Amino acid sequence: MNSWRKDLSLLREPGVGLLFAGRTLNTLGMSFAPVALSFGILGLPGGSASLLSIVLAAESIPLVLFLLVGGALADRLPRQRVIMASQVLASVSYTALASLIALGVANVYALCAAAVLSGVGAAMGFPAFTGLIPQIVAPDRLQTGNALLSFGAAVARIAGVVAGGVVTAVIGGAGGLGVSALMYALTAATAVRLHPRYNTGARDVVPGLVSDMKEGWREFVNREWLWVVVAAWSLLNMCFNAAHAVLGPVIAKERLGGAEPWSWVLAAESVGEVIAVFVAMRWRPRHPLLKPLIITMIAMPAPFTMLGLSAPLWAIIVASAPMGLAFMVFDVMWTTTMQREVPPEALSRVSSFDAMGSFMLGPVGLLIAGPLAAHVGAAPATFGCGVLMFLIAGVALFSRDVRTLEWSEATSGPDRTPELVSTPVEVTVSA
Repeated sequence: MNSWRKDLSLLREPGVGLLFAGRTLNTLGMSFAPVALSFGILGLPGGSASLLSIVLAAESIPLVLFLLVGGALADRLPRQRVIMASQVLASVSYTALASLIALGVANVYALCAAAVLSGVGAAMGFPAFTGLIPQIVAPDRLQTGNALLSFGAAVARIAGVVAGGVVTAVIGGAGGLGVSALMYALTAATAVRLHPRYNTGARDVVPGLVSDMKEGWREFVNREWLWVVVAAWSLLNMCFNAAHAVLGPVIAKERLGGAEPWSWVLAAESVGEVIAVFVAMRWRPRHPLLKPLIITMIAMPAPFTMLGLSAPLWAIIVASAPMGLAFMVFDVMWTTTMQREVPPEALSRVSSFDAMGSFMLGPVGLLIAGPLAAHVGAAPATFGCGVLMFLIAGVALFSRDVRTLEWSEATSGPDRTPELVSTPVEVTVSA
């Protein structure tokens, strides 16, 4: 009990509680989007799996293309400013998408233009947020801090996907997207004054953006465990995006009953994520990537193979919870590993290469999902995605570095000693 109290006491430390609240609010808004956007587009005049694929790809492609710029900017500029700008773009994007769907506009160019803004915003915010956490959470408590932040996000996801499914079923996808836009706007507007406690991002020499990117690339490729897992995750995301974002909603509409049942599948994932937080908070595996990756290899394909085999809804919901658990445990271990093993002054750039590599093939999965559903059927295509996920995760385990990596004994070396910062800045947090 004392250990749990000690972990939870982290929320009382300066800035951590505010960071927790901001990310939770942001994730609540994000959680309305998947159900609302998928079924909003499928419900448009002429809406189809192919149209949904194109719009989702229009959001994902700029996310991949702008990640390196976002990472370089986040290591160069105040990370909280970069995050705030990303939230404004996301709010504008989802306001436009909500308006188009409410008006019944199925113009692919207008929908894609709105989706592009969301992708650019996400590319700016993701690496900045990864680099911001060690500036607020003490180095020796990063794993606990990452787990607590993930807990708030997981609870928000449960509330968001359930409420999003109900809102979408009752008033349509535009309503859910409108809620997302409002939450992004509130997150951007709620700039709270904080004193970052650890100066982990400052550099004495500030080269150009291109030099920044090259330096980040060197840090990335010099760690086999990093690029092997990122390469595997790129392929996993290709299969996951196809099955989860396009094929799953198509099957849900055709066989499971539409948006509300699909929202329960998403909610089950989030329940698994909540449970995973408590596991990740206390679990200290000797090799922080090995066992989490094995769990992911087993749990990730299960719901999709069941969807492909026309399993009943309850079985798909039950299988989705372990998948959410596996994702969250791996995410906490992976994020903590990067924060401990990568020099803090390069962390946002390395995390941008991580994100770019991981998301790079995601748009491919979205683009091929629609044609696959049309030519071979949504169920067989979803089953095939599940099988590929199992094989891809297994291949990553062939890397010795992935299997044997251990965290450094010290969380910061001689050149990484955190220094207290006395100048206050405004910080807006985001996922």
